[in-house]
Amino acid sequence: AREASLVERARGGDVDAWARLYQGHFAGILKHVTYLCGDVHVAEDLVQETCARAFVGLVRFESRTSFVGWLRGIAVNVVRRHWRSRSRGDRAMTRLESMSGDPAPTASVDPEDAHLRRRRAEVLLAVLDTLPEALREAFVLCDMQDTPTAEAAAMLGLTPVNLRVRATRARAKIRGELVRLGWLTGDGEE
Repeated sequence: AREASLVERARGGDVDAWARLYQGHFAGILKHVTYLCGDVHVAEDLVQETCARAFVGLVRFESRTSFVGWLRGIAVNVVRRHWRSRSRGDRAMTRLESMSGDPAPTASVDPEDAHLRRRRAEVLLAVLDTLPEALREAFVLCDMQDTPTAEAAAMLGLTPVNLRVRATRARAKIRGELVRLGWLTGDGEE
């Protein structure tokens, strides 16, 4: 009810209400976009664009959907545009370079475990980058962010069944590639 009131006030031009909505959802949308694009610095720019588009398009928001779901839908479209504007090779290199710049592990973290976790993340992001856009989005929303099926399907403009099919196909392709690269055995074990 409080959020609905803020949305209505923001639709009426109340900048304070928009600022509260922005502050309340920025971190969640940033996390969502970072999962999708794999680079927090790029994600910050994409979230800014998402929020600008949401502010301009707020008059078209229909309260039959959740505000955060609507924002995530805008974010997905902004990320799609970003993906189309960059070549796959550039994205993979940028991700790998940004990941390899992690600070040195602290004394409480086993350096070998930290290195292995970082390599796993690098490999997974590189494999995700090879997936078609539709499968990657389904996997990120369903498996990495645990977004409820109905909400994820609405964000992508799909039926829940179609979303589950895409997520299943994505998992199979990822599993196959991880087996091919030697990160999993044929039975799915590491």
